[in-house]
Amino acid sequence: MKNILRLLFFVALAFVAFGYYEKNTIGTSGDKWVGIGVLIIALVWMPLFLWHRYKNKKLTDFVLKNNNKKTENTENQ
Repeated sequence: MKNILRLLFFVALAFVAFGYYEKNTIGTSGDKWVGIGVLIIALVWMPLFLWHRYKNKKLTDFVLKNNNKKTENTENQ
């Protein structure tokens, strides 16, 4: 999975770099290649990366809750 994530990241960076190169030299369809690279990062790489990082973790350890707080007596107010 780690190698797949690296490959996808470098492919997306290659799309973005090629798009900027094409836009500055030829000027025809560079925006399309930059957009494809950004979509790969946003819709493919990021969900796979998050799943890979958190697949064996207990997500309740990352939730901030103050259950240990003593309840305050407010009957006299």
